[in-house]
Amino acid sequence: MKRTVFGGRLLPWLLLAPQLLVTAIFFLWPAGQAVRQSFLREDAFGFSSTYVGLANYRAILASSEYLNSLQVTVVFSLAVAALSMGLSLLLAVSADRVIRGAGAYTTLLVWPYAVAPAVAGIMWWFIFNPTIGVLPYVLDALGYNWNHSLRRSDAMILVIIAAAWKQISYNFLFFLAGLQAIPASLREAAAIDGAGPFKRFWTITFPLLAPTTFFLLVVNIVYTMFDTFGIIHATTEGGPNQATNILIYKVYEDGFLQLNLGSSSAQSVILMAIVVLITMIQFRWIERRVEY
Repeated sequence: MKRTVFGGRLLPWLLLAPQLLVTAIFFLWPAGQAVRQSFLREDAFGFSSTYVGLANYRAILASSEYLNSLQVTVVFSLAVAALSMGLSLLLAVSADRVIRGAGAYTTLLVWPYAVAPAVAGIMWWFIFNPTIGVLPYVLDALGYNWNHSLRRSDAMILVIIAAAWKQISYNFLFFLAGLQAIPASLREAAAIDGAGPFKRFWTITFPLLAPTTFFLLVVNIVYTMFDTFGIIHATTEGGPNQATNILIYKVYEDGFLQLNLGSSSAQSVILMAIVVLITMIQFRWIERRVEY
């Protein structure tokens, strides 16, 4: 096989330059600005700033509201990741077993991924609206008075369902691709040996899906930390009584609504550090148990 080699050292950098420029302008520079502002105390109009060192970080870690947001984020992230990945795997297994109409079935399941997070949040807000929603009407007939505007547990259930529904399509595509990459001969051999469908799945199919599952676990955690802002903003706005005020929404609330730029920047730095730490732990400890 003939290989093409570029002799000049400048050409690779020129080819990489557009992407490096985009990364520097839209990622590295804003991140650097956030780190710098986290050590400052600025007025609401940005005319003056005072260096305060780690005061913003100490105030955040001592704040009961911030600790509540951290707890809410942990519950929200774990619930969304578990629900979306579990349902996606179930749907992918079902699609993999379909012979006729598999293409149409897959297309219908992929459509929700094209919906913007804010639109998904508004849609589920209407579905769960205590006045005009369909599901509260059904739940009321069953004896449960649904009201996510007043009840903390109802609000959390609403945002978890909306966020998980938005992510199911993405997970489904990867799980389905992983299932179709598994040789059918392995499952057929297990069936010949007398293994039932459930045993074949847990002893053959699921272990071979470990790389896909690990990748989706990392992606889903990052998704719940950042991309769910639109869902929270469109449904509950962090309420009631801070019940759904996850970390990314608290950054917006303190920075854009209360105009506390120093605290908001410090919170964004902590959030970025949390995501990096979680990703490192996942790659260091969980990946070791993944068989490729």
